[in-house]
Amino acid sequence: MAQNVAEKLISSHLESGSMTPGEEIAVRIDHTLTQDATGTLVMLELEALGLDRVQTETSVQYVDHNLLQTDEKNSEDHILLRSAAARFGLWYSPAGNGVSHPVHQSRFGRPGVTMVGSDSHTCAAGALGMLAIGVGGLEVATAMAGDPLYIDMPQIMGVELSGELPPWVSAKDVILEMLRRHGVKGGVGRIIEYYGDGLWSLTAMDRHVIANMGAELGATTTVFPADEEVRRYLVAADRGDDFTELVADEGATYDLHDSIDLSTLEPLIAAPSSPGNVRPVRDCAGEEVFQVVVGSSANPGLRDFAIVAEILDGAQAHQQVSLDINPTSREVLADLIAGGWLTKLVSSGARIHQSGCMGCIGMGEAPAKGRNSLRTMPRNFPGRSGTDEDSVWLCSPETAAAAALTGEITDPRDLDAEYPRVRLPERFSANRSMLIPPLPPDEAREVELIKGSNISSLPDFDPLPEDIDLPIALKVGDDISTDGILPAGSRVLPYRSNIPKISEFTFTQVDPTYAKRAAALEGGHAIVGGENYGQGSSREHAVIAPRYLGLRVVIAKSMARIHWQNLANFGVLALDFADGSDYDSLSQGDVLEFRDLREQLGKSRSITAEVAGRSVNFQHRLSPRQVEMVLAGGRIANR
Repeated sequence: MAQNVAEKLISSHLESGSMTPGEEIAVRIDHTLTQDATGTLVMLELEALGLDRVQTETSVQYVDHNLLQTDEKNSEDHILLRSAAARFGLWYSPAGNGVSHPVHQSRFGRPGVTMVGSDSHTCAAGALGMLAIGVGGLEVATAMAGDPLYIDMPQIMGVELSGELPPWVSAKDVILEMLRRHGVKGGVGRIIEYYGDGLWSLTAMDRHVIANMGAELGATTTVFPADEEVRRYLVAADRGDDFTELVADEGATYDLHDSIDLSTLEPLIAAPSSPGNVRPVRDCAGEEVFQVVVGSSANPGLRDFAIVAEILDGAQAHQQVSLDINPTSREVLADLIAGGWLTKLVSSGARIHQSGCMGCIGMGEAPAKGRNSLRTMPRNFPGRSGTDEDSVWLCSPETAAAAALTGEITDPRDLDAEYPRVRLPERFSANRSMLIPPLPPDEAREVELIKGSNISSLPDFDPLPEDIDLPIALKVGDDISTDGILPAGSRVLPYRSNIPKISEFTFTQVDPTYAKRAAALEGGHAIVGGENYGQGSSREHAVIAPRYLGLRVVIAKSMARIHWQNLANFGVLALDFADGSDYDSLSQGDVLEFRDLREQLGKSRSITAEVAGRSVNFQHRLSPRQVEMVLAGGRIANR
């Protein structure tokens, strides 16, 4: 039968299961990607698993998130990561090399490869015709150990692109249009595959922008074909030999359909505080702006910085605007220098920061309270910027540049200027020496992990009891993100390898009393959530920290894919309401009385609890393999 690109990628790596939507499948993994905010736990998990050497074709540890060295914590973790990469056979990308996703695409990405990463934006690699999926760190660790990735087979949504983007509109507006149409849950349980005649005008880095923010749709991943544009990109990156054509067969079909005429799009913007809160820029024009930040994995290409430089050329940024530039890699920075664009940015008043995620993860560049900050980043969840009462908008580089000039949200089409056409070099900088290759196995076995004083081992988690009474320690509403469960930023992330300490920050943006109350509850507790509980980041700290505080069960109307998987990985039972109206009947402080819980899990998908003398019914979606993990207390205990 004719296959689309996603089906080709999955079928060529399928180890077990049927490619029927909803059925659990096992997919062989070629590459893994870890970054320092999540990778420290992955390395400790490899140690706990007793791994000798990674079994994947390529595994890379990047340092791109926790770059501020305000004390010893981040530096010590970087030393741990370098020693772990040497011990287990990973490539290592030191601090300052750049954001993991564009660097991996530039140096290692190639069509036809599967990859998992302990970062939700791993899906960006779909720009090259890869099947790249963001997962929790423990799933990355087991993939390094040679295990396949277990996922429910997604539906495949084909999005046909036609036409060509008009002036002042770019790739960011394409994915914002998808979010405008489908919202932050529109991709749940789906792979988004783009095809059609409109692809020819989108470069590989344009596709990276679109694929990256497929995570904001909740999609399992995003896939583009590996066509002439991908070949052109790999040649420009001095890796033309890694190109293999991978396109959909003639007559290939999709489970779901959408279409976008690129020529009809206009500049769009996501208002605070959700990537799904999308509206035309023109409708928001006139709002004062105090900060503009350009960079991140959501707009990482040379073109994304060069267009800002060209728009600002010969002018000064507005006096009330802090214009912050985060080059996404050393290579991009070198090309900005060579092309004269860095000089134009500096001359226009821009502040140049180091290559990395920086403000995207709240690592510096925190805005003033309530003052509008326009960012070319993927997320604007409350407080993610590092400021609790922030006002962050997501936009294209063109819209960001217009605001930098005017000091207010401005439709870039209203600037008194012609749209610049950026001429990119035929060859990009290719700095191979910035990456440290794996040691030979004999040398690697002599390396010991270097653990600083802030680094603790993984906690041991006990099996799920047969009978358990769980008070509801917290009830939350819809769209609670992993940033809401465990914040990012410079105050919290330095404790990423210290579970007892980082757990103190759990739910501080939602209920600052939760951590102390939860820790005081003997015998554990439950949390009740609304729709799309756990959206956003892949960081498994958002499970491990509350689990450390005694979390045993999460009940929600629906849960985001990665967080749901992470709960099972660490022995937390994830349940859905059988009747959504029961959400309203449960309150914080109610006690859920589970009896014969292990027996119930082994028999069916229905789980019953008593609450104040009445029965409440729930459902679980765990596979038999995941049930065993939860019963054992987590994936490591069950291995």
